[in-house]
Amino acid sequence: MTNQEKSTAEWQALDSAHHVHSFTDPKAMAAKGTIVVTRGEGCWIWDSEGNRILDGMAGLWCVNVGYGRRELVEAASRQMEALPYYSNHFQSATPQMIALADKLAELTPGDLDHVFFANSGSEANDTVVRVVRRYWQLQGQPAKQIFIGRTLGYHGSTLAATSLGGMAHMHAMGHSLLPGFAHIPHPHWYLSGTALDRDAFGLECARALEAKILELGAENVAAFIGEPVQGAGGVIDPPATYWPEIQRICRKYDILLVADEVICGFGRTGRWFGSQTYAIQPDVMPMAKGLSSGYLPVAAVAVNDRVFAAINEGGLIAHGYTYSGHPVACAVALANIDIIEREGLVDRVREEIGPYFRTVLGQLADSHANIGELRGVGLMAALELVSDRAIRSPFAAEQAAAIAVREKCLENGLIARAVNQAMVLSPALTISRSEVDQMAERLEKSIDAVADRLIATAGELGTA
Repeated sequence: MTNQEKSTAEWQALDSAHHVHSFTDPKAMAAKGTIVVTRGEGCWIWDSEGNRILDGMAGLWCVNVGYGRRELVEAASRQMEALPYYSNHFQSATPQMIALADKLAELTPGDLDHVFFANSGSEANDTVVRVVRRYWQLQGQPAKQIFIGRTLGYHGSTLAATSLGGMAHMHAMGHSLLPGFAHIPHPHWYLSGTALDRDAFGLECARALEAKILELGAENVAAFIGEPVQGAGGVIDPPATYWPEIQRICRKYDILLVADEVICGFGRTGRWFGSQTYAIQPDVMPMAKGLSSGYLPVAAVAVNDRVFAAINEGGLIAHGYTYSGHPVACAVALANIDIIEREGLVDRVREEIGPYFRTVLGQLADSHANIGELRGVGLMAALELVSDRAIRSPFAAEQAAAIAVREKCLENGLIARAVNQAMVLSPALTISRSEVDQMAERLEKSIDAVADRLIATAGELGTA
């Protein structure tokens, strides 16, 4: 029997027997049965039952140019035929590695002109840790080891990346929080319970960084890391006062600033990078996902002239990966960037489809009693589900409100993500207005379908 001839039940049985999923309870998944995704086109995917589903998450925040782009398939095919693989370890490079590094130096803000390649956001952030600590070592300040991140920050799932992030449930798995990492509160005004307005709250959150630096000793702190918008934490877009104050504090105490662009990069926020949207000038910038629109694994870390000047004089760089700068992945990334440029997708997100997306979701948020907040920027958004909008009262975690809506969304032909008690959307940059309308209609229908149960007990709501 060929793979094409297998039934959904057969695929699910094999999946349960041999495949361990990411971020999933395997026993619960086996009982439920996985969704077997077989193809994609534009903003849509199809499962093995033939159901056509609107992908409101662009895969995992990454399929920026949509599914089925022949240009990317052809770029991969041409490169596979010419040179399927070579490394950059042995004083060698391929034209694709060089060209992509040059293009990223052109696109990134400021003097982020020097690029390390990796294969995922997690690997990119591991690279960040090693490069930043090496920088301070070469500067004669080897005690500057500590990275400060944020609660609900997400930077990947390797040990170093998990430690950079502020996800408590990830730290709890196998005692995964390494020494040398600290965290400050994330800047989510709506659920903070504060009496401060957004701007004052943004300053208060930013100044928690200064307090933490003083607690740890500036001589021990290497860097602050943050996503311009916290994606996996629930699309937490900071108050306007937040990033200017963070930057002031980093410069005051000579702390490197790392802007994690793994989700925000390549047009998602309406600029090439979220750093440009929020006027951040990072010293170090990891990126992945939209770099190839997820068609092949590729990631990069750009460092500025200051950091590279020290690294350049430091001798051997004892770091790298077998597939760093993989020529096929780099060729696809270059073709992907060409599509984004040629089709004007960054400007489209900022000037046309992003504002429309915001307007449509804003109308839904304004009209629905169980939506307390719409947040986000560009083509990333979260709708916070609440039991009482008047007093900003969230649903309890055990009520699993967002999970209930997520499951109903899937029944209604929409992929949306449940993060805490929020519904998260991050569609392809190519999404049409009619598809935005369909997304909102399916989400509203899904919320309405479980509205009577949103204030019920946890047992009535069920679990993931």
